[in-house]
Amino acid sequence: MENRMRMGGLIKECKQRGEWAEMYFMMLALEHDLRVSKPYGDSGRYDVGVEGREKINRVQVKSTIYRRRGNGYSLNVMGPQRKKYVPGTVDFFAILLIPIDDWYIIPYEVIGTKNLSLHFTPGSKRQKYGEYQEGWELLRGTGRVGLVDGKADTSLRLKR
Repeated sequence: MENRMRMGGLIKECKQRGEWAEMYFMMLALEHDLRVSKPYGDSGRYDVGVEGREKINRVQVKSTIYRRRGNGYSLNVMGPQRKKYVPGTVDFFAILLIPIDDWYIIPYEVIGTKNLSLHFTPGSKRQKYGEYQEGWELLRGTGRVGLVDGKADTSLRLKR
């Protein structure tokens, strides 16, 4: 967020912009002292591996330049053949709102089986995913992750 002026929004081709977002994510993860790896090729089930405390987290990187009414943004979170991601293929979604350079690190359990379309309203009190904004510590394993009775655990909040 601070001192991160990037030019990804100027990339017109959607696939190239997505590739740029993946590289940008890896660079910022390294700045947060996280270790990253990239699966070979373009047909993997996730975009980036990030070493956590006990495992390598599989991260799917998504980005958007599309504004909704007001200060909102939206994007579709779809896997191969424009379907939902299958449980066990992705641990986190890293979502970049390119025009304002905001990252959201969201566990699969929070959105993986529910939504194909996500909406973000940064700064709003009603923002659904605000607690995941700049949630890099989740990838390290120090934030809220996991399920309780088959639902996303909401008992712990991110440390700010």
